[in-house]
Amino acid sequence: MKGQTLTVKKGDLKRNRRLLDVSGMTLGRVSSEIAQVLMGKHKVNFSKNINCGDRVVVVNAGKIKVSGKKFKDKKYYRVSGYMGGLKEESFGSLQGRRPAEAIRRAVGGMLPANKLRKERMSNLYIYAGKEENAKKEG
Repeated sequence: MKGQTLTVKKGDLKRNRRLLDVSGMTLGRVSSEIAQVLMGKHKVNFSKNINCGDRVVVVNAGKIKVSGKKFKDKKYYRVSGYMGGLKEESFGSLQGRRPAEAIRRAVGGMLPANKLRKERMSNLYIYAGKEENAKKEG
């Protein structure tokens, strides 16, 4: 079958599991790497319309770093839906309250905004602490 394009089928996919320790790493650089793995761009049989990425388990999310003054100046917003319900929170307070949320938001923003985003994000497991919890997943 010379000159024919091979298409990927869901039955042909093999999902691997990647364990990533992010203690001391920068948020943006780690998030872009995680997004590439979730999409499956590192694989030879990458296809845009099929979720062919791997599962990613992130540990030590509470020890991630940001550069510059982002620890106190970077803001995260959420809306309750009521009048005056806009909430603003800095990166430092979000790390103290929910350490995994900053990584989840950064990776979600780097994935394409299509129907596969939710399915790809379900393959991301983030833990604030050590590896004991991560060994159960995947």
